[in-house]
Amino acid sequence: MQAARGFPVIAVAVMLVLAACAKGDKAPSLMNVRSNTQGPDEFSILPPKPLSMPEDLAALPEPTPGGSNLTDPTPEADAIAALGGTLREAGGVPAGDGALMNHAARFGLMADIRGTLAAEDLDWRRKNDGRLLERLFNVNVYYKAYSEMSLDQQAELWRWRNAGARTPSAPPPQPGEE
Repeated sequence: MQAARGFPVIAVAVMLVLAACAKGDKAPSLMNVRSNTQGPDEFSILPPKPLSMPEDLAALPEPTPGGSNLTDPTPEADAIAALGGTLREAGGVPAGDGALMNHAARFGLMADIRGTLAAEDLDWRRKNDGRLLERLFNVNVYYKAYSEMSLDQQAELWRWRNAGARTPSAPPPQPGEE
């Protein structure tokens, strides 16, 4: 009977010891996209492009050890082409996009915007990393951390509908919702 009374105390002590062994200096991870295991990461596997016969065999590049191949995957260039853009090696802006770039830069440009945003986001996530038991049991607190920044989709849909805007991609209003 005495052993049964001491069990909850021992269980709590074991949990505290295990929680103290966790790495505390790593950045909080809200959405785990990358694998933490030593096995292959299914998101890093890129299939090669299909083999095809070029129109001109003289246009084939010289084979070099470690060099590029026509069937090598180029996901960034493929994504840009799929979205209707063109890959610019020099980073220049096409003449047709000059007005857009001027409008986007009207309040100034930050050279290190990605680093600044990453630091601000890390600070925000550290301040909103969940309660003790959420951290202890590795509960995903992403949606709770960013809840005050999220958009109420239904309220925004009705705001646009009430303003008279057409919303063809949204489901039609149900009877009684108008």
